Amino acid sequence: MKIRSAEFSGSSTKTREAPKRKATEIAFIGRSNVGKSSLINMLVGQKNIAHISSKPGKTQLVNHFIINDKWYIVDLPGYGYAKVSKTTSAKIDRIVRDYLNFSEDLSLLFVLIDSRHDIQKIDLDFLIKLGENQTPFSIIFTKSDKSGTNVLKSQIEKNKKFLLEYWEELPPIFLSSASNGLGKEEILDYIEHVLTLTNTD
Repeated sequence: MKIRSAEFSGSSTKTREAPKRKATEIAFIGRSNVGKSSLINMLVGQKNIAHISSKPGKTQLVNHFIINDKWYIVDLPGYGYAKVSKTTSAKIDRIVRDYLNFSEDLSLLFVLIDSRHDIQKIDLDFLIKLGENQTPFSIIFTKSDKSGTNVLKSQIEKNKKFLLEYWEELPPIFLSSASNGLGKEEILDYIEHVLTLTNTD
């Protein structure tokens, strides 16, 4: 898939405030500072369409971007540790839950996990909830350029083995790097596959 155009379509805190135009949505989420905005920018080929910040918890709204004038990338607030108040953290959690529970156009959720680390309890809890709610998801391990080949391979295999303790079959898994473009073609091709299935239904 080639992304020819990507435009910001609006921000919201509730699904009823989302852009009125109906289109298939592919959403992205992960723990704070996992590299979500950088990944989105890499996928669409624009440096600053999704705001990048060194401060965790910067994204606090649901942001829609219309892609190729046909479908949306949805940038969701991060979950987990962020330097925000408990009140703000609870508010962000409500925003995410509202989107996941009530969006009628969500076809796939990409959950981003830092490839350098073990899967944390907060990641596992979030993934388990997705399974319980039958939310279709895939996993993207980010920042794959930050480790050597052997270290990266070992860590990914360790994380896969850990996930297989909870799932009989793993969801689609991708490696990515916003720095060198690793995973871009594979992720976009998979999105194209999902869009084709969605439009066929």
